[in-house]
Amino acid sequence: MNNLNTIASASFTFPSQLSPFRQITLDLTPDEAQNLEDYCKHTGKEVTNVIEELIQKLPVA
Repeated sequence: MNNLNTIASASFTFPSQLSPFRQITLDLTPDEAQNLEDYCKHTGKEVTNVIEELIQKLPVA
């Protein structure tokens, strides 16, 4: 997983009004990045999929 530390600050980009997707950038500490990388290696999941799964589990207030 290259540049894991640069995957992340909670900024949202809207490249196109027609696109159904939004891109985010996260700032991770070295420990957080290592934890995510280790988890992905252990589970065989991609970083994007792990983050998507976590977001999907968030409760709606």
